[in-house]
Amino acid sequence: MITCHVRYVIDPYQIPAFETYARLWIKLVERMGGQHHGYFLPAEGANNIAYCLFSFAGLAEYEHYRKQAEDDPECVAAVALALEKKFIVSYERSFLRPVLG
Repeated sequence: MITCHVRYVIDPYQIPAFETYARLWIKLVERMGGQHHGYFLPAEGANNIAYCLFSFAGLAEYEHYRKQAEDDPECVAAVALALEKKFIVSYERSFLRPVLG
């Protein structure tokens, strides 16, 4: 299993728009074979940092998802929303492997 961790710097005045975007991607990742663990939005502390975690069986499955997403109309529309509204200032993507009991 490989888990993608994304750290977003977001526009704190557009958190509702980012939340709409997040809800879109949760469904999209799951439709495309991943397991989404959710988005985590600011509550206390920094008001411009958000996170998300989602997993695929392995890196090959993640890469397949990325390739599919390039042409998927719903994925393209979600990316267009982020570009149009500019609620994401920047993001960093890391890949993790779980240690489970």
